[in-house]
Amino acid sequence: MGQALAQLPAIEDQHRFNRERWDELMADSFLASLEYKIETDQFGHILMMPPPGFLHSDYQALIMEGLRDSLGERGRARPECPLSTSGGVKGIDVVWISWARLKIALEGSFLTTAPEICVEVVSPTNTRPELLEKKRLYFEAGADEVWICGEDGGMAFFLADRPDEQAVASRICPEFPLTLPRE
Repeated sequence: MGQALAQLPAIEDQHRFNRERWDELMADSFLASLEYKIETDQFGHILMMPPPGFLHSDYQALIMEGLRDSLGERGRARPECPLSTSGGVKGIDVVWISWARLKIALEGSFLTTAPEICVEVVSPTNTRPELLEKKRLYFEAGADEVWICGEDGGMAFFLADRPDEQAVASRICPEFPLTLPRE
């Protein structure tokens, strides 16, 4: 087994590997026809999630609107943003990225440096370990803040200098509400 394992290619550059695999997946017309959200793991395996429900989509829109209203001229708020990480390509529900970071982070069809703010909106299918792993990956990729929006619209803010402790508010967007309206 040792000799067979030694003959397998190593993933020496995770971003290059992710880019090649992601480009392959984006060119697949069958995958494009599916209504699933697609990510990859660190080995390039496809991870599929059901499409989000209306409430999830509504929270994404409210978060984007809040970020755009508060930070509009300094960068962009965008949904479903692909980020190359050591754990594969992850589709972040909502991001805010400054113009300066966008210039250095965008490589082809995904980002290789995390946006300043990465937001995950909790879905019924999410698990705590999955969200904690995404938070870890986003910080590892350079995020300044990771926000988690609960199914009740409650916001949890985490900052890069204390990633395991919930902050009282965002540093980048301190006026962002602690709870989103549920209407």
